[in-house]
Amino acid sequence: MRRPFTQQRRGFSLIELMIVVGIIGILAAVAVPNYMRFQARSKQAEAKSNLRTWFTAQRAYLLEKGVYLEAHREVGFLPERGNRYAYYFSPDRRCEERKAGGAVTPPESANCITADEGKHTLRTAIPDPMPVSFSWTTGGGGNPKSPGLSGNCPGCNIDAFAVGDIDNEGGGLDTWHIATKDSQLSTPPCGNNEVMNVAGVPFNTFNDVDCDR
Repeated sequence: MRRPFTQQRRGFSLIELMIVVGIIGILAAVAVPNYMRFQARSKQAEAKSNLRTWFTAQRAYLLEKGVYLEAHREVGFLPERGNRYAYYFSPDRRCEERKAGGAVTPPESANCITADEGKHTLRTAIPDPMPVSFSWTTGGGGNPKSPGLSGNCPGCNIDAFAVGDIDNEGGGLDTWHIATKDSQLSTPPCGNNEVMNVAGVPFNTFNDVDCDR
């Protein structure tokens, strides 16, 4: 009389486990960098959006008053709390500080905004932009001070920087620039293939994720 068939239980062999581990390693090597770049792009959207808003506010103020101003509140620019980036509009810093315990009373005619320490852990509360040297186009008024206002208006120009730590690692800081005058670089900056910086368009002068390694 034949015994009823019983299925044997069998575990994984060492080779099978090694193959699975290898496949997981390959997938992780591809997926993790792509995920980090996706995260970086989403964080960088803050800087690009706020710089465009600042530029629009400056243009509107110029049409109304005939001048640009380094004092951001006076032209109507004030980003919401929780900002990851610090914003600079003048070579001398009178910063509106955003602390964990709440905003500190800003100095008169504040011309920069610190990153919000209440939401983001920073290596330094007031970071420096990564150094960059623009060649400004001829014509179109004076050259901005990077950041800051050039001379007296009319015939003046102004620019701004946004600086943030988006990967929480040592090394450089993610840096964006915008100006009311066209400029260019002799070579593309790290993490950006462009050299032309068109007026009114945020320009990435240092990509924190791609350039720290």
